[in-house]
Order: sequence, then structure tokens, then C-alpha cells
Amino acid sequence: MPEYHRIKKLLIANRGEIARRINRAAAAMGIETVAVVSDPDRGSLAAQEATECYELGGSTARESYLDQGKVLEAARRTGCDALHPGYGFLSEDGDFAERAIASGLTFVGPSPKSIRALGVKTAARDAVSRAGVPITPGSDGGKSDSELASAAEVIGFPVIIKAAAGGGGRGMRIVHAPAEMRESLERARAEALKNFGSESVYIEKFIVEPRHVEVQLFGDKHGNLVHFGTRDCSAQRRHQKLVEEGPAPFLDPETREKIHDAAIRAARSVGYYNAGTAEFLVRGKDFYFLEINTRIQVEHPVTEMVTGVDLVQLQLRVAMGEKLPMRQDEISFNGHAIELRINAEDVMEGFRPAVGTIEQWTRGPATGEVREECGYRPGDSIPPFYDSLMSKVIVHGASRADALYKTFQFLKGYRVTGVPTTIPFHAWILANREFQERGIDIGYVERMFKREDAERALALLASDPSHRGAGFTETVPGANGDPSVQLTHEEGGTFLAQPLRREGSLAESASWRRAASRAAALRLGVSTKG
Repeated sequence: MPEYHRIKKLLIANRGEIARRINRAAAAMGIETVAVVSDPDRGSLAAQEATECYELGGSTARESYLDQGKVLEAARRTGCDALHPGYGFLSEDGDFAERAIASGLTFVGPSPKSIRALGVKTAARDAVSRAGVPITPGSDGGKSDSELASAAEVIGFPVIIKAAAGGGGRGMRIVHAPAEMRESLERARAEALKNFGSESVYIEKFIVEPRHVEVQLFGDKHGNLVHFGTRDCSAQRRHQKLVEEGPAPFLDPETREKIHDAAIRAARSVGYYNAGTAEFLVRGKDFYFLEINTRIQVEHPVTEMVTGVDLVQLQLRVAMGEKLPMRQDEISFNGHAIELRINAEDVMEGFRPAVGTIEQWTRGPATGEVREECGYRPGDSIPPFYDSLMSKVIVHGASRADALYKTFQFLKGYRVTGVPTTIPFHAWILANREFQERGIDIGYVERMFKREDAERALALLASDPSHRGAGFTETVPGANGDPSVQLTHEEGGTFLAQPLRREGSLAESASWRRAASRAAALRLGVSTKG
């Protein structure tokens, strides 16, 4: 039976918005916190809000947040009895978790054994496959280039090369023909060695135009394991997520339950506890295991908005040895949530990361349905040493259509000056016909998003805000068996019928015109029923 250990003082081994999020959860539980900071982060919001601040020194991640010795020394010197790694940096390093535990700290995360088992992708594939979880055809790790080339011939092109010890899109190469293998392997190995310290790669069958669907998992040290539903993270560029939503739309109930079950079996196969996320590639009714991220995810607020559960507080409780406070049948799902990652990137220049000083940051009226997690404020500089995430906007609605509408309306009053951001992209994707009606695959953004789309999106955001009370909603039957689409019409225009695609808008369809005429004749009031 695991011993109960009350956490008194928590070291937050991270920065930015996730450090603030962990601090807020700990403070609500009466736990003191210590924020470790690099030189550029000494005056950050995260540093100011923690109970105590400890300077690691250095500017780059390797000089500060990735220096295990410095981080553990900070915990010792400040008298911490626990450590939360957040996401990124050291959060998925089994050796670091083991060192933290050996130094007497409660590590807020899964066991080092689980981290290691799932951190090497080939080992993870083997473990979950034995548990009956579907995986794509692929090779083992540790193979030579010639062996991988032979395996690719057997699997069939296209294939994807992946770093065995990595993730986040680094060390990945899609190969469409045998002639591309040699150069692609060289580049993938070099990138894997640079980012993960290992040049080991493996190959998988490349699934053409899949969706990215993940399941939020949670286990305790007593053997209990539950899921908190699905999220869709298919709006990506270069394998980096830009928009997340939950529950994942456009899944039939049977497939959704099969994905839930596969996620639970995958986690149970390695004795998993604390927060984790099982990721799958989905195409139609078929789905394949991708990986389990052994940490809290950037997009965890999506799940919190639809379940009402504080996942970071739950992480702390499980780490202290408590049992999960709910059974699977006690977890309920309410409505739909969408998260936008507001990154310091210039979408007009191919999402190029940007640095600079935030001059102004204004927002529209906030409600209980809108939440923002941000790591910066006006006057702060975006440093070049870390990722480009500035803030996360999370909006909840009674239905997906309702959440889409509310998110777009909130974005109309959202402005950042001084640094280019991904706001124009978000306006485009929210009003995009494919995204609204059928969902998109993980390669859609890279294929379809153009500079002129960003310019049109900015014009759409600059249009006069509509007033929801002046319009009506109508459900329009989807085409070719697709789910029905709920459209919100306003007297000054139709948001959900204003896609930015060149081939025309949904407003031009006969079904929309008929629905709009019926609704106008009945003078319907606004509804959030979906």
C-alpha cells in the first residue's frame, strides 16, 4: 500500500504559463511553491507569483531548466519536498525522475519505469501491442540503414522515419520511394542525435491524411485507472499542435469507446499512474497507437473545461498517495471546448518564430466560458531561447458549433501588438469550412493555409462584431452522411457560413438558404442546443 505523504513545499521545474498553472493549483491546496528561473525569466509572472523564487542562472534551456544538477540543488537549498516538472524540459526524462526520488523528493508524475518504457517509442509499441492495442506496421529499433531500407520495402511506401527516443516532430522524415531512404535516414539520425542524444530511429507505415485523436488518462498508485475522454489535435504544422478541442468531433460512438478502451489497456500494460495522454492516428473507423506522453499536456484545459476536474490538483493528490476520487462512471462530459495556442510566430512568413517586446495586449469581455493561461504581459520580452507559446485561449460552449462561435467572437476583441502572433491563423481555421463541417487531417494546414488566407482572416476579424441576441441558429443536414452542422446567423452576416476558402461558402448552398429562410420566417431566438 503506497504511503501518504503530504506535500508541503513544491519546486516548479518549468516556466511560463504552465509554471503559473501549477502554482495556482498548489496554492489552492495550501502548498508553498518555489519557482526556478533562468536569467531572462527573473522578472516573469511565474517568478512573482510563487511563494519563493530561485535563480538557476544562464539563458538557454540547457544552462537552466535542463540542468538536472541545478534543478535538484534548488530543491535541496529551498527545502522542497516535491517537484513538478510540467511539460517539456525534464518532464519525460526517466533518469531525472529517478534522481529526484533518490534525493528524497516526491516526483509529480509517473514512475521512472513507466517513463522509460514509454519514452523509447519502439519499446512502447511492443508493450501496447502485447496488450492488444492496434499499432501501425513498423520496424524494431537499433537497426542499420540497410535493414531499415529492407523493412520499408516489406511494409510498403510511404513510410515515416521516427526518432526512437524523441517526439515533438523532431527526427521525423516521410519517405515516398526507395531512392529517398538514404538521405532521409541521414537527416533523421542527425536530428535525433542533436535533440535526444541518440541517433536510433525506426520506421512505421505512414498513414495518409489521418486525424490526431488523444485520450486523457489518469491513474493512481493503488492500481485505479480512468480516462477523461478524447481531444482532437489535428490542426498542426510541422507536427506542432495549434488548435485542440474536446471531445474529439466526428467520431461514431463505437469507435470512440474502442479508442478509450485501447488507451486504458496501453496505460495498464506499463503500470501507469498520474497524468498521461495516449495519442492515436485515426482514419475513418481505423485507429493506430502513436505514443503515450508521460506528463500533463499543453492542452489539458480543454478536458478540464468539459469535465470540471482540476487535473493539476489531481496530479498533486495522486503524487501524495491518494486514491482517485472518482470511478469511470462518475466522470461526466459537458459541452465542448476549444483551445487556441497563441504563439509568437509570424504566420505571414511561414510561422517563423518571433522575438520582441509585447507593447499592448487587449482582450474582449471575459466570461465564465472563456479562460486564458498566459506566461507574459505587456512590457515583457519574448526571449529566443524557449518555445514560442505566449498564451492559451480556451472557450467552452454547449455544443461544438456554440464553442466555435464564442471562440471567434472572443478573438474579435483580442489584440497583441509588438510581436507577430498566430491570431490570423486562428481566425482562418475557426471560419474554415472543412474544419467546421467535417474536421481536418494532420496535414491539412500545411497543404491549404496561405499568406492570402491570413490577410482575409485579419479582414474578417476587423469586421463589426455581431450581437448574438439579434440572430438565430439553425441545424443544416450534413452532406454524404456527415453529421448535421449548426449554423449561427447574425443580422450583420453569418459567421459559420463565412469560410475563407476560394471555392465558395457554405452560405451559397441550397440547404443553407432553405434553412435560413425558414428560421427567418419563424424569427427564432438564439439557441445553444446542439
